[in-house]
Amino acid sequence: MKFAFIDAKKAHFPVATLCRHLGVSRSGYYAWVKRPEESEHTKSDRALGVEVLAVHQESRGTYGAPRVHAELKARGRRVARKRVARLMRQAGLRARARRRFVRTTDSAHSHPVSANSLERNFQPGQPERAWVGDITYVWTEEGWLYLAVLLDLFSRKVVGWAMGERIDRHLVLSALDMALLDHPAPELHHSDRGSQYASEDYRQLLKERGIECSMSRKGNCWDNAVAESFFSTLKLERVYLTRFETRAAAKGTLFEYIEVFYNRKRRHSALGYVSPAEYERMAATKRLAA
Repeated sequence: MKFAFIDAKKAHFPVATLCRHLGVSRSGYYAWVKRPEESEHTKSDRALGVEVLAVHQESRGTYGAPRVHAELKARGRRVARKRVARLMRQAGLRARARRRFVRTTDSAHSHPVSANSLERNFQPGQPERAWVGDITYVWTEEGWLYLAVLLDLFSRKVVGWAMGERIDRHLVLSALDMALLDHPAPELHHSDRGSQYASEDYRQLLKERGIECSMSRKGNCWDNAVAESFFSTLKLERVYLTRFETRAAAKGTLFEYIEVFYNRKRRHSALGYVSPAEYERMAATKRLAA
């Protein structure tokens, strides 16, 4: 498949550059060029393999067979998922494996804690019904950069986010302010029991906007699984691939991932392999037609 990709792109890039980028030898490529005449099935597989490799590379090597298949389908290519999976196996293409989850929540505080009203209802059926929030960290050569996000459970879209050097209530308040600036207040807000979310300032803002506060049970990360999954995906697809020399560089990468790629382009398995933005558009169209 890689040799076929080189053959398709050699009119635009030097063969040596393409071989180096894909980790193959020029001698191997030229030996492949001199191969015997292929069958029609082999030619078809080779042409499809070029498209599969292109989609995989466009995802920065993060898509597995289901998402590659969904992207090809969206581009008008009718092909079985099993065939895509086979071609990816043959080419050594796979989605990146997730790392083990590390818990960072500081729940040793004296602030009041809300009950778990969400109760793992991660499919509310309508937008603006429930938001989930959490905080993660990204290492840079200048020190830690902290990221707080809020996601709408309906579309899994990141509706609010904030980044900073301190992991305090101001960070999560900034993310909430951003979300409320561009979206109607939801019925429910769910988070872990961290001191930032349990702070008086944060709870007061939720109360002023008529938002019910819900919190995970102690030590149970699965109660906030959607937010945890987002951070796992973010780190797998961007953070672990990059060495950030400055916090500013990390901020730029995180912004691009959230606003350009994740919200608008990345195909989400829980949404039928469409992006959060496309899922919202489809839902709005359906409501108008009803």
